Amino acid sequence: MLPAASLVRSLAGKDKGQLLGVVREDEEGVWLADGKHRPLERPKRKNPRHVKPLGRQLDGTAMTTNRALRRALRDADRTQDDV
Repeated sequence: MLPAASLVRSLAGKDKGQLLGVVREDEEGVWLADGKHRPLERPKRKNPRHVKPLGRQLDGTAMTTNRALRRALRDADRTQDDV
């Protein structure tokens, strides 16, 4: 079970390798957004097996606008590269 605002990396599909934020999770799958190709208003549904949870949460304000989400994902990607 992935809580909203979790940080995940896509393992399959056109967005493979991309960082995404979890908008919600239900019985159909995990709904993800990146703020650019997949805005918060139109999240992408993915099978939970096709994402890798990174064990980190995005800041609460990151899921308010697409711009804030893009910035939070960019910053998270930079810190992932440093580790």
